[in-house]
Formats: sequence, C-alpha cells, structure tokens
Amino acid sequence: MKVLGIETSCDETGLAVYDTERGLLSHMLYSQAKIHAEYGGVVPEIASRDHVRKWVNLTEKCVAEAGISLDELDAVAYTAGPGLAGALFTGAVAGRVLAWTLGIKALGVHHMEGHLLAPMLETPAPAFPFVCLLVSGGHTQLVKVDGVGRYTLLGDTLDDAVGEAFDKTAKMLGLGYPGGPALAKAATRGSDAAFAFPRPMVRSDDLNFSFSGLKTAAITAFEKVNRDPASIDDIAASFELAAVDILAIKCQKALQQENMNSLVVAGGVAANLKLRALLDQKMNAIGGDLFFPRLEFCTDNGAMIAHAGALRLVAGEYAGDEVVVQPRWSLSAMTPPI
Repeated sequence: MKVLGIETSCDETGLAVYDTERGLLSHMLYSQAKIHAEYGGVVPEIASRDHVRKWVNLTEKCVAEAGISLDELDAVAYTAGPGLAGALFTGAVAGRVLAWTLGIKALGVHHMEGHLLAPMLETPAPAFPFVCLLVSGGHTQLVKVDGVGRYTLLGDTLDDAVGEAFDKTAKMLGLGYPGGPALAKAATRGSDAAFAFPRPMVRSDDLNFSFSGLKTAAITAFEKVNRDPASIDDIAASFELAAVDILAIKCQKALQQENMNSLVVAGGVAANLKLRALLDQKMNAIGGDLFFPRLEFCTDNGAMIAHAGALRLVAGEYAGDEVVVQPRWSLSAMTPPI
C-alpha cells in the first residue's frame, strides 16, 4: 500500500510517500520558522494560509520523487490533531479532497502517535513493548507502548512542557525564535556548572514532570546578574543540563517501574544532542536499548504521518465522509486499529 502523508499541525508543511512493502519512498518539508520569527512565535492565521500556498507544489514534488504518479497512491493520511485548528483543517481538507478525487481511502492521524512510532522508520527499529518519552513544545509524557494504539500514560507534565520551557527561557534571554535550538546552540558556548538550577519532582513517587520552576529559576538568575549578556551562555547551558537531567531520571524510573529495558524518545526535543548523549550513557550503563528517530524526523514531518497512517490503513481503518479535526486530542484516547 502506498500512502501519502500530510502534516500541517502547526508551522511546518510536511509531505511523504510511504510504501508498506518498500518503506519510505520520499519526504519533503517546508518550515515557516522565518515567517513567524518576526512575531516571536507562531501566528495561527499566517500558518494556515501558508499551508494552503505550499501543499500542492510539495505534493507534486514528493510524489514525483517517489517515482510514482498520483494515480498509484492507495490512500492519504493527514494529521487530524492535536494542533492549531486552522492549520489542521487545511491539511485535512487537502487530504480528503485528494482522496475523493482519486477514489481512495483517507485517514486522520494522531500527531503524537506519528511521533511515537517515528523511530520504527529506522534500522534497527524498536520492538513492542517499550517505554516512550514524548518531548515537544506541547508535550512531555512517558508512555508504555504495547502495540499500535495500545498506550498507557505513565507520566505527564503538570505545567510547561519541556519544549515550551526551552522556548520561553530562550525568549527571556533574547535568543530568538525558534527558542529551543537557539538555546541549545548558546549552551554549547557556556558552562553547565555555572548555575545550580533545581530539578523539580525528580524525587516524587510518580512519573510526572514540572518545568515551570526551572524556567523561573533561569529567568531569576538572569535578573540577578542584571541581564548581563556575558551570562547568557552559562544560563543556557545550566538550564539545558537541568532539563535533560530531569528527563533522564524520570526515564530510568519508568523503565524500573515497568520492568523494561527498551526506551524510545520522540518529538522535537528528541533532537537535543545533550539529551541524546545523557540517555545513551544511562542506557548503556544498564544494558538497555535506546531508539531515536533521525534528526530530521524529530520535528514535525510528513513521513511519520504517512507511516502511522499506513499501519492503521492496512488494518482496515479509514475515515468516514465527514472532515473532522481535533485540536485537543489525548493520546490515551487512541485504540488499536480495527
């Protein structure tokens, strides 16, 4: 089955063609980061309009790169949520219209399920069951994964997601947008021992997270040094170390609690090199297996939507006639394919 994936949940337009027999045939991504940088964050209306402008051209190029024609597609998968309502709707309408025109099946995909399953595009791929750390601008969750659609939420953030904390801290430090990559870059120039920032909730009995206090500590430290530009890199490095340390400690606890030794990390923050290095070190120490998607598949992309959609479409699942998007959609509400 050849599936076209369309991702438009926020500010990136992603297209991909996935073949259940041959794997990923092509993928393309257009980022709106430069457009939204002027405003210091994503402007939903601008994001929606830009998806409309870009998706047709990207689809044509993606299908051509896959070495097939539109008529050879068997199905279309599109992101139905969670995300920005307008942005989701542009991709959903585009996907459904294309599917109706071609007379093929269509399916709305859960954005975070796409992220969660993205490491299965790699070689070697993780085998079920495993513990997954989902880390992005909107999510910080630990999930027990027993199969496609068989998810048990083990821990969640009580306030800011880790990616959100990165972005807000970067903004206060004047590092620009997007904040996460900018802060990580600044951290490479600083000393992570310069500031002793807290690790909230690492001693709690549960697997939940909290990053609001860490964000506040970093901003307070900046105020105490009178916003001295010379301190920015050190604050960034100390903040980054504390954040990834929290994530690593909770991952260890989750693996111990579930008696597992296989960890999958996915979502935009999975691209953070310090997080990758720390988790690699800790998993090696316990003889565990660690899986990440390639860097280009950590951020939003069409490949993960085409792949996740294909797994469900092959099982016989597809959307009805109504175009439905869910800006708020819990991963725990997902069920196994039909």
